[in-house]
Amino acid sequence: QVQLVASGGRLVQAGGSLRLSCAASGRTFSNYAMGWFRQAPGKEREVVAAINWSGDRTYYPDSVKGRFTISRDNAKNTVYLQMNSLKPEDTAVYYCAARNLRVGFKGSEYDYWGQGTQVTVSS
Repeated sequence: QVQLVASGGRLVQAGGSLRLSCAASGRTFSNYAMGWFRQAPGKEREVVAAINWSGDRTYYPDSVKGRFTISRDNAKNTVYLQMNSLKPEDTAVYYCAARNLRVGFKGSEYDYWGQGTQVTVSS
């Protein structure tokens, strides 16, 4: 079992920045690829960033590429999502997720989920 606790979400103005954190406990954190997903009301959950176990490979959809950065600190069992140039359409609940070994791009591929943290971007 891996327990994930996401934090850092809050209300921010458009153009602002925010850093989300996801602290992991349980099994060896470095065995897991990590992803950040978001879900806005009435919309499907979508991946916004993913990172491999070592942190040397990252993936982003076009909607956030160049604005969001995922990173991890395996010594601290934590994955981060730095979000810059935020837009109102980035408003959503953000979730971190863990997948054993390999990076995935679909929520169904992930094994463990955090509780979500609300990000609201005002215009």
